[in-house]
This record gives sequence, structure tokens and C-alpha cells, in this order.
Amino acid sequence: MEIKTTVDGTSATIAPVGTLTVASSPDLETAFAGLPEDVVDVTLDVSDLSYVASAGLRVIVSEDKKMHKKGGSLRVAHPNDEVMEVLDVTGLVDILEIVQ
Repeated sequence: MEIKTTVDGTSATIAPVGTLTVASSPDLETAFAGLPEDVVDVTLDVSDLSYVASAGLRVIVSEDKKMHKKGGSLRVAHPNDEVMEVLDVTGLVDILEIVQ
């Protein structure tokens, strides 16, 4: 899985491309871990993500909690129908901030 990361001050965008599975979820964790300490607002642009497995959801929820503890936020942006269905079925649409 390819991950594009951009940082602008205290904000960042992380854009994974491909599938977020048990094999690739450590790559997403590494992308979050590589953000500067002062980054408190993250947009996770999932527009190029074709599939999310439970391991990927775990990373997203964990990073959402970390951003909130820092006084910031995590937004899941531009989910396609397949990713949105997973977020809906798991109830994460009620927990995560999702933007189109």
C-alpha cells in the first residue's frame, strides 16, 4: 500500500492508496507515528482506498483517540461506497468524523 502524507503546520493529510488490510495496517500506523508532535488535526483521505479490514479500522479508531487526547481531531474524508459501508456496518459512522 502506498501512503501519501502532507503536513501544513499543525494539520496533516494522510492518503493511503490500495487496500487497508492486516498486512498493510502497520504502514498506516507508521505514517501516523511519523507525524510531527505538534500535528493535532489529521485528515485521513480514503478516496483511493478500495477496502478496509478490521485491522485497518483498529488503527483509525486508535489514531482518532490519540488526536482527541491532544485536543485535535481526525477526519475520515471522501470514503467510497465500499469503505462507507464498512464504517456504517461497524457503527463507526457514529464515532468518527466523516466528511465527503
